[in-house]
Amino acid sequence: MTLGPTARELMVAAAAREIRDGERVFVGMRLPILAFALAQRTHAPAALGLFENGLVRAAPADLDGTLYTMSDPPNVAGALWSTTTANIMGLLEQGGVDLGFIGGAEVDRYGNLNTSYVGDPRQPRVKLPGSGGGADIACLSRRVVIIMPQARHRFVEQVGYRTSPGHGDGPGWRERVGLPGGGPATLITTLGVFRFDEQSKEAVLASYHPGQSVDTLRAATGWSVRVAPDVRETPVPTDAELALVRACDPQGVWTR
Repeated sequence: MTLGPTARELMVAAAAREIRDGERVFVGMRLPILAFALAQRTHAPAALGLFENGLVRAAPADLDGTLYTMSDPPNVAGALWSTTTANIMGLLEQGGVDLGFIGGAEVDRYGNLNTSYVGDPRQPRVKLPGSGGGADIACLSRRVVIIMPQARHRFVEQVGYRTSPGHGDGPGWRERVGLPGGGPATLITTLGVFRFDEQSKEAVLASYHPGQSVDTLRAATGWSVRVAPDVRETPVPTDAELALVRACDPQGVWTR
């Protein structure tokens, strides 16, 4: 009997659904690697994967090898282009990235992310890894999908440090500060899926994962959660989709 999906496998399936066929996708690390592999093997075979280490993939990596990072041999073998980080980041600057995946330590209702500090930046309680390419992805991708575990101390009213900007302070902010990308469209968590409202630019609960509810999502969120009128349970992956995710992560390093 096939075991039901874990919360992180639900995240992978939900993230894969965000990828459209033919899109150029800045893939990122961990769960987005699995999501991209699933999308390429199912509904988006013509999607193009861009990896920050300089790889571009037009076809899924071989399932005979496990992908723990974007630089693992299965991802390198058969790559369409093996170049430099600067060239990949240059595609962002040219407006050539349709979808970028990103995550962080803190997120707020407008999709701003903190990966820099917790507490006063001059004497932080916790020093986080910093931006990496996160700010570039957030600023320049045509559409951004945030994917991260959900907990109340991470889903805050206002991030302590805005490392990677989302919709800033709300409607019109990105235009005022001159950011060309579209900003966050979707926020996928271990508990559910939020979508950013076109007018208010605020995260709105679209679905809750099996075993969760509107109430459990609200309890794990540090702001007053808006709920979509048609909120529903997140669709579970099919058996075939789940088998593909588990084939890409057979030890459950990222999904268990």
